[in-house]
Amino acid sequence: MNLGKRPRSERPRERLLEAGAELLSDRELLAVLLGAGLPGRDAMTLPKALLDEWGSLHALMRRGARELIRAKGLGPARTARLLAALELGRRCIEGPTDRRRALKKPQDAARCFKARLADLSHEVFSCLFLDTRHRIICIEALFRGTVDGATVYPREVLKRALYHDAAAVILGHNHPSGNCEPSEADRTITAKLAEALALVDIRLLDHLVVSRNGHVSLAERGWV
Repeated sequence: MNLGKRPRSERPRERLLEAGAELLSDRELLAVLLGAGLPGRDAMTLPKALLDEWGSLHALMRRGARELIRAKGLGPARTARLLAALELGRRCIEGPTDRRRALKKPQDAARCFKARLADLSHEVFSCLFLDTRHRIICIEALFRGTVDGATVYPREVLKRALYHDAAAVILGHNHPSGNCEPSEADRTITAKLAEALALVDIRLLDHLVVSRNGHVSLAERGWV
């Protein structure tokens, strides 16, 4: 039986192509990304159910893979699409990752760390590995913790720095609480890492603590 053309509100992909992605609602964007809806339902049903369950797009996208996979209607394939889209967005806005551009101020590095770490619900410790002109070789997440902290092993940081033939390193980690103020433990591990890296002539340039509310540079505080 021909039910006729679907209402415009149920055709988010067509709306995106005609009007532009910026005009679509969170629900419509999710519908485009997730594809076909639940059996017997239109494409907008699943996005609505997800946003109703989690409360907002931001809350939904902060969930980890295991939690998302268990959500009704998602499963591994759709969860993978969500996480891939999120990571692409982070990499797009994180700033100067082109090796031809040098990092010249703490804000440049902070942009990289904030894009990747600021919205996470758990603490992650990452490193920017730089060449002799302070151009980015790569950024790596090395240690993952809980909302209370991450265990950092200087030997592993040193190993990765040597692997990348880095001349300098910038450390970065997030505070899921939203408070960017460095703890005494942050200052202690910074000193230990600076000492370990100096043994092989690699400079520690900074350690940045980031959150949704901003960032703090330990170098600007005189602690590096």
